[in-house]
Amino acid sequence: MTETPTHLERGLSLTQATAINMIDMVGIGPFITIPFIVGAMQGPQCVLAWLLGALLAFLDGSVWAELGAKWPMAGGSYVFLQKIYGDGKFGKMMSFLLVWQTIIQAPLVVASAAIGFSQYLTYLVSLTPIQQKIVSGALVILVTILLYRNIKSIGKISVLLWIITGGTFLWLIGSGFHHFNPKWAFSFSKDAFDLTPIFFVGLGQASLKTVYSYLGYYNVCHLGSEIKKPEINIPRSIFISVAGIAVLYLGMQIMILGALPWQKIAGSTFVISTYFEHIYSPFAGKIATLLILIIAASSLFALMLGYSRIPYAAALDGNFFKIFGKVHPKKNFPYVSLLFLGGIGFVFSLLFKMKEVITAIITMRIIVQFVGQSIGVLYWHFKKPNDERPYKMWLFPMPAVIGIIIWLFILFTSPWVYIGGAVGIILAGVLIYWGLIVPQKVKRELVKV
Repeated sequence: MTETPTHLERGLSLTQATAINMIDMVGIGPFITIPFIVGAMQGPQCVLAWLLGALLAFLDGSVWAELGAKWPMAGGSYVFLQKIYGDGKFGKMMSFLLVWQTIIQAPLVVASAAIGFSQYLTYLVSLTPIQQKIVSGALVILVTILLYRNIKSIGKISVLLWIITGGTFLWLIGSGFHHFNPKWAFSFSKDAFDLTPIFFVGLGQASLKTVYSYLGYYNVCHLGSEIKKPEINIPRSIFISVAGIAVLYLGMQIMILGALPWQKIAGSTFVISTYFEHIYSPFAGKIATLLILIIAASSLFALMLGYSRIPYAAALDGNFFKIFGKVHPKKNFPYVSLLFLGGIGFVFSLLFKMKEVITAIITMRIIVQFVGQSIGVLYWHFKKPNDERPYKMWLFPMPAVIGIIIWLFILFTSPWVYIGGAVGIILAGVLIYWGLIVPQKVKRELVKV
């Protein structure tokens, strides 16, 4: 009888890990959020939001790099929160809250990529709202099928998908040079930088959208137990990903601002397609749209891969349902966790709208995952200063402290209904943990005794 494997295989190289990170980061995000970002900032000063998003990704990436190099295990934040806050009840609760949020927000991320795909498809094909929902759901099913394989095969597919993604950006940026209008790209109104409350609210809401476009720089940490030489490759992968994507995003935004008036950008549903149509022809707009659809599907591929490892890690730890810890006997991946994520993502893709999903994704994660993790790193350094750290963030503790400030700025400039929803989900998780999870653990311990 063949023994069922319980451990994952370290089969991803630095190149493959970075490719997975980058295609997760790009996705449909920047192509659908540009109109929101330009509209929120009311002009070319929207570049500030992209710079703030890049800064936050670098700062928070420093936290993830340090933790990922120290604990290269499946599950990312699930493992980190427990390690930095200790194996006691508080550390266990923080880890549980991360899983609790993940089973809600991870399918929302899946849904956002699928919904964005179906929306952009309407540039090529006329679809009714119901048909768009069918397309979104079908895409989730297709990607789930593609991920039902060994990690080495996934690594090779990811590199190919990144070549398509990077090539599309280079085409987009390169095409803008011959049609660049500096007056559109760099002409600011007199009140563009008036530091009024309206300016900061606009910057906060625009930055929320740019941060959504940068999300994924940490995906390699979710795959920590499948990365070769993780103590070296995880930090490198994070910083290479953030630096490369920041350059591409800034180049893209500036070129689009130089080709089209900002008012037209803010009002566009298919801004990239419109950009190529303006520079070349309607046919070029259709080719660009097709490439964007491939990129959106690629991102869905990468993010489902990473998120499926979080319930798996929690199940192995006894902090979630045992069935999620099952590994495919032949292909060696957490197939139950993947199928669950795909199933809930499929349902969410049929229920929600894009703008609602983006705001919910960010606000829901800030308190426990991003701020909680950054505070935890500071606590870990204070509590255990002599712990071995394969990678230590530069200029400690400044990256973590500044990152916390920016995360809270984005949170408190978000609509209050989303802040309330995020707090409500956390409180519900706390009640479930102390009301159900802890009593069950106590009963199990008593039975053993």
